[in-house]
Amino acid sequence: MIYLLCKNILHGRHIVRASITYERLFVRNPSSIFLKFISNGAGANHYSFAVSYLINSCGFSPESALRASKYLHFETPGKPDSVIAFLKNHCLSETQISTVIKKLPDVLTANPEKTLLPKLDFFYSKGFSSAEIAKVITSQPFILRRSIENQLNPCFNFFKNMLKSEKKTVEAIKRGPGILRLDLKRTPIVRNINLLRESGVPESIILDQLRRQPLTFLTNPDRFRDMVEEVKGLGFNPLMSKFVLAVYALRTMTKSTWEMKVDVYKKWGWSDEDIILAFSRNPWCMMTSENKIMAVMDYIVNIMGLESLFICRSPVILSFSMEKRIVPRGSVAQILLLKGLIKERNLSRLFSYPENLFLEKFVKCYEEEAPELLKLYTEKLGLSKKLGSVGLNNT
Repeated sequence: MIYLLCKNILHGRHIVRASITYERLFVRNPSSIFLKFISNGAGANHYSFAVSYLINSCGFSPESALRASKYLHFETPGKPDSVIAFLKNHCLSETQISTVIKKLPDVLTANPEKTLLPKLDFFYSKGFSSAEIAKVITSQPFILRRSIENQLNPCFNFFKNMLKSEKKTVEAIKRGPGILRLDLKRTPIVRNINLLRESGVPESIILDQLRRQPLTFLTNPDRFRDMVEEVKGLGFNPLMSKFVLAVYALRTMTKSTWEMKVDVYKKWGWSDEDIILAFSRNPWCMMTSENKIMAVMDYIVNIMGLESLFICRSPVILSFSMEKRIVPRGSVAQILLLKGLIKERNLSRLFSYPENLFLEKFVKCYEEEAPELLKLYTEKLGLSKKLGSVGLNNT
């Protein structure tokens, strides 16, 4: 679809009238699209090609292209084309490339071989796959600006020294790529880790949290101390992994966000005590979005016919995918309950079991009583062919 935009743009002391015709996203035939500036003063020519290129080749809107073009200096497609081709050759999709360029427009002026390739080689040398590098770069394209010697390597070694493992360090970076941008002289990580140690949290739990959720520790030390004290006040045991998970949960939301989620649970009849109990059982229940909470509650209560407090007893369910787990397994559960083959108390295990164990305990063992279960389950999953390829449809 083609769009026409006319707007006034201020260049220094001159007003530029810009008429822009463009097509969204990566355009296959940029020569058919034009952008023309009509100006009563100098300055417009500087923007015309860069803006056109950002719109036609990178999926920018005219407004964002105009903003980004202030930091770009190219008048031919040679250099930016080479950057895009380089990123494509290293497994970045068009969507990922567009995201990278929107976050870091001046990457289009980089030298692929001298500037970009060494950064990618750094990740390859640490064991990252092409797809993993693509995700890291898409999340944190500013890494491409950083010095390997002065930034990337020191950050990598900082975490490697704490985690005592290169493999675990790679896992931490994949979970939180932003840790490669840290100012190691100012990072609060060590102070926050020491606070957890002083609070009695075992070293193994601290390091596991650092590997799984490194952003937990990128918190102002004073605020981090307040969160630790709040978690203690809620009765969490520092010797259990749920303690640091609860700290992480508090870090992920503001007070107003917490209160909005409390309101959602109360709409389903929960008390303050129910909410705290569910949080103590599984802190992820407060990290789930309001929409997800509503969707799960609606399915459990209105489709399956269970009480809303079923979720309070098994809050881990809120961390599962509606499409991939809750609805497919809930459909199986409804038949099993209707036929009296299981009791409601079995349902938490039905949802929490890994795939193979679920199929064994709740599908295959009821083939005679409910032969339709496997077909129903695979239809809900949309994975009939995949399950058939491992022989489940013939068992």
